[in-house]
Amino acid sequence: MSVNRLRLSLVAVGLCLATTATAQQPSPPPAASTPPSPPPAAAPPEGEPIMEPKAIEILKASSSRLAAARSMSFTAVVSYESPSRPGPPLVYTTKSAVILQRPDKLRVITPGDGPASEFYYDGKTVTAFQPVENLVAVADVPPTIDATLEAAYQHAAIYFPFTDMIVADPFKGIADGLELAFYMGQSRVVGGTTTDMVVYASHGVFVQMWVGADDKLPRRARAMFRKDPLRLRHQVDFSDWKLGVAVPPGAFTSARAAAAKRIPFAHPDPGPGPGVAPPAPPKPQ
Repeated sequence: MSVNRLRLSLVAVGLCLATTATAQQPSPPPAASTPPSPPPAAAPPEGEPIMEPKAIEILKASSSRLAAARSMSFTAVVSYESPSRPGPPLVYTTKSAVILQRPDKLRVITPGDGPASEFYYDGKTVTAFQPVENLVAVADVPPTIDATLEAAYQHAAIYFPFTDMIVADPFKGIADGLELAFYMGQSRVVGGTTTDMVVYASHGVFVQMWVGADDKLPRRARAMFRKDPLRLRHQVDFSDWKLGVAVPPGAFTSARAAAAKRIPFAHPDPGPGPGVAPPAPPKPQ
């Protein structure tokens, strides 16, 4: 049973019990000085998406906090499941150290359970470097982070699971395809702080997110693609947030990458594996 249907079923049961109790024992008419109570809010029709204002408010607040930062750095630990021959999925993990400076600078350094990678964008070119193999691909790209992420995905299948957190307007990417949103409550065990738990679905991806109750910064996002027949799960844990940081000179270039052996900036050979983007990720907004 879907979350939507489950919540609506619980509402329906509550309304049914309330109606039965009222029929068996009528209440006396209210005193003349007491205004009648307003009727209870009707449950949304079956199949209609849940859109709770509190959940949307938290998502907007988090988006505004991230969008307002002219520079930022954070650490993202990504865990994603991959099919195995025995059947149950296996989990691979990467850790990315991210620095960005709006509107046109980005660096992502990623060691992981698969090949390590380094990504540099200096406002004019993007450099994708594999330090172990000493291979590098370089391409001219557009003059914004958003357009560069789009180009990197389209031309070389480069995709970061935290893309939605670093675009110019994170909430717009969610709102354009928002299917449902509701608030779960608070957690005190994720990210070393109190977080608000929000669930939303957008562009065919079902996401549970933990957002700092005070600072509005994401601490965890857990996602599943609705059309994925294997129901594989993807999770990103965020830490070490620093907004408005002073970015050191040369942060978005690499002398070692510049001296590496050049390869085409192109889509890799198909096939899942460590370090490869999850299947059919949503296109960066």
